[in-house]
Amino acid sequence: MKKVKGSLVLGRVKGIRIQVHWTFLLLIGWVVFLEISRGNDWVAMLWSVGFIVILFACVVLHELGHALTAANYGIGTKQITLLPIGGLASLESMPENPREELLVAIAGPAVNAVIALFLYLFVPVGQFLNQDPAQLEQAMSAIGAGNFLFYLFSANVMLVVFNVIPAFPMDGGRILRALLSMRMSRAQATQIATRLGQLVALFFFLFGLIFNPILALIGVFVFFGAQGENILVQQMALLKNRTVSEAMMTEITVLNPENSLSDVVDLVLSGAEQDFVVADDRRVHGVLYQSDLINAYRSGRGEALVNDVMTSQFETLHPEDPLSEAYLKIRTRKKGFFPVVDNNRLVGAIDQNNINEFMVFRSYPRLAQEEKTPQIRGD
Repeated sequence: MKKVKGSLVLGRVKGIRIQVHWTFLLLIGWVVFLEISRGNDWVAMLWSVGFIVILFACVVLHELGHALTAANYGIGTKQITLLPIGGLASLESMPENPREELLVAIAGPAVNAVIALFLYLFVPVGQFLNQDPAQLEQAMSAIGAGNFLFYLFSANVMLVVFNVIPAFPMDGGRILRALLSMRMSRAQATQIATRLGQLVALFFFLFGLIFNPILALIGVFVFFGAQGENILVQQMALLKNRTVSEAMMTEITVLNPENSLSDVVDLVLSGAEQDFVVADDRRVHGVLYQSDLINAYRSGRGEALVNDVMTSQFETLHPEDPLSEAYLKIRTRKKGFFPVVDNNRLVGAIDQNNINEFMVFRSYPRLAQEEKTPQIRGD
């Protein structure tokens, strides 16, 4: 096991990293605190901690259900992270095909349903449910050998029920979005699912403030998660069927590898450009990012040449690349500035601000689409 940015890596399944965020320890600590406050001994404490560990193993299987189903449609998953409020599978994207999204979304709860059905074969559920309330309360007062599997059965049933609540972007909300997308556009379906999801999230929050702080926290995550994904889907709808050439910057300053950093600083201070393509005769050699320029000055290399500081390992885009795919790529990179190259020759550059401006000013049919003529300065 090893640590990865505040998380402990437990292992990999089908190339998917399984990790526990450090905040998960807060949940374990809370369970221990509750057992101590109730006056229970260390045996009861171990049963409770063991239950949490096994329950979250079921959560991992839930998330693997999503991830492995998504893999069938060519969608990868970077990692599954365990948090105090549950698990999070970092899928690269969700399928845009409604049927595929439906299957991916329903796969997680289906795993918990299978676990619950399997446990049902070994757990005397009727024996527990036929007890009068006082007896049942006594039997369930603490987790132990006699009720451990019933607790686990009940928890998996609750995971199924909770996850099919239509609170986008939870599983139930995604199931709803997929079903709606079969009859309307994905953007419209997302808006409806988002509004319903935020309404449910508000209920979670208010109910949780009174009865369960964790539910209130889940409500906050659901509310803002729905809002963020809705914005992204609406943006992707605006960029659909658009190409990089329609949004790229063509009036850019191109640096020569032999330019000095002091010259670049003058360019930064006199204009609005922050990142620069480094090229010679339209052949791209690298990219000089503002952060690298600042770091060079901080380290006393202000008189160095561009060639000494520029990043020579960089990605490029083609003018005919789908703008929506370029936007997703830019969003996921720490340094989202890309040269645009055609036939190995520089024709422009693009970044997130550029695409945001495009969405505001140029993505509406009523606005004239003017032909862009490259005007690259400094070459």
